[in-house]
Amino acid sequence: MTDEQLEIFIGNLLRLGVLVSAVVVAIGGALYLAQHGREIVNYQAFRSELPELRNLPGICISAYHLRSDGIIQLGLVLLIATPVARVALAVIGFYLERDRLYVLVSLIVLAILAYSMMHAA
Repeated sequence: MTDEQLEIFIGNLLRLGVLVSAVVVAIGGALYLAQHGREIVNYQAFRSELPELRNLPGICISAYHLRSDGIIQLGLVLLIATPVARVALAVIGFYLERDRLYVLVSLIVLAILAYSMMHAA
């Protein structure tokens, strides 16, 4: 795999990831409006997302059951996962090119991303 092929592949991955996440969020948003569009909103108190929508298994289960808030959250998770997948793909590409320095740098970036996602408050 040449540098140009890797760049094209990574660019397509980023475009596809953003497009898929946008479509998923749009579907969830349309479903949410269809279900709750006529409700009167109360701005007196802040209501956070439901506890089951604060972790990946809960989001997947909620989206599987076609709950609009779960589908929207799943789209946002896909959007966050897109650049992480780009870094992971860069590690593989640099490994195939036998560029040890960039493999090491990309692995450090991937480790920082993984740590920050697992320890987010």
